[in-house]
Amino acid sequence: MDSKRYFVIQEHMSDFPDPIAFDKGALLTVGEAYEGPEGWKNWIFCESLGQKGGWVPLQIIEMISGSAARAREDYTARELNVRPGEAVIGERVLNGWVWCKKVDSLESGWVPLEVLQEVNV
Repeated sequence: MDSKRYFVIQEHMSDFPDPIAFDKGALLTVGEAYEGPEGWKNWIFCESLGQKGGWVPLQIIEMISGSAARAREDYTARELNVRPGEAVIGERVLNGWVWCKKVDSLESGWVPLEVLQEVNV
């Protein structure tokens, strides 16, 4: 997977201090699909035993039956707080979001693609 460098062009601050996180193979209860004004497709609200629910990319969910599912891979819904002018390295793009690491720290998390501008180096 090729990483890309981005500059942050708009602030993004997480509204979710306790994001859902689970390991590959974890059992999940699947709920509603996200239908917000942003147009982010393929995000599903899931719950995992012992933690608050959260948004999970459809691509990493394996449906078992009814609303029961299993995680295809490790996942965390942790969002990365970013401010304009910061540089980040994007490692994975899914459904309008990018998994990023800050260039100047060890912090990582999801950032909406719309607040980033790709840097061609």
